[in-house]
Amino acid sequence: MKQQVTVRVPASTSNLGPGFDCLGIALRLYNTITVRRRENTPLTRMMRSAANKFFAAANCRRFDFSCEVGGAIPVSRGLGSSAVIRLGLMHALNQLLGSNFSRNDLFALSAALEGHPENAAAASFGGFNVVRGLEAQRFEVSAELQFVLLVPDFEIETEKSRRLLPVQIPRADAVMSAGNAAFIVAAFASGDYGKLRGAFRDGLHQQYRRKLVPFLDDVIASAENAGALGAFLSGSGSSICAVTLHDPEKVGRAMQRSAQVKTTRIITTNADNRGVRVLKSVTRHRHS
Repeated sequence: MKQQVTVRVPASTSNLGPGFDCLGIALRLYNTITVRRRENTPLTRMMRSAANKFFAAANCRRFDFSCEVGGAIPVSRGLGSSAVIRLGLMHALNQLLGSNFSRNDLFALSAALEGHPENAAAASFGGFNVVRGLEAQRFEVSAELQFVLLVPDFEIETEKSRRLLPVQIPRADAVMSAGNAAFIVAAFASGDYGKLRGAFRDGLHQQYRRKLVPFLDDVIASAENAGALGAFLSGSGSSICAVTLHDPEKVGRAMQRSAQVKTTRIITTNADNRGVRVLKSVTRHRHS
């Protein structure tokens, strides 16, 4: 019987500007989730709800376990940290129980808790994901494409950020966003990344979320002036993600200079094309 499982889950950047709630990319920035049987330690509310969802779907009695999270993904910065915990915990429980849930099954369970599935899809499958409900189309992302993250020292709660969004969007903004989102998908599907230039402009959410990240436009402009293909608010923020084929260090320095906060850090990485992985499991053998 398996006693302990460690799962590695990638961070993700989502929306990509106009692809609100439907575009996400897994990044080579990871957390590990270690789950151990028979350790009745306090769990966060998010962990409890994910476990309850899993046990209900598996139609089995829950058992005591501990859940330890470690790694490099900043919390509440628009990098999918919530999806990472939910998904990692479910994959670990799936291994401990010997359940037959597929990667797609666990994506669906996790996405149902998220309420918006693009981070869960990216973390589940790796690569660039286009999501419609619980359907995802995935594309490999070349290592030549680099992602430069400006990570401010303040958190943003997704729900607080969503409350800023209006009920209605001007038609011109919606049409512009739809065209740009389609252009982004075509660029990733074809691997012609040069076509991403100018496609991250959005009329659905970023202009309303500026209240929480007031330096957003300046950082985007600085990244583009430094040679990036474009930049956007990562998820609901506070991180800002630039995408570039050249000089990521130059792009990062430009972004940091234009941010109007003293404490920020730059993370430069590539896309992760593998998604969630089980790293290690420990089994207790029964002796006769």
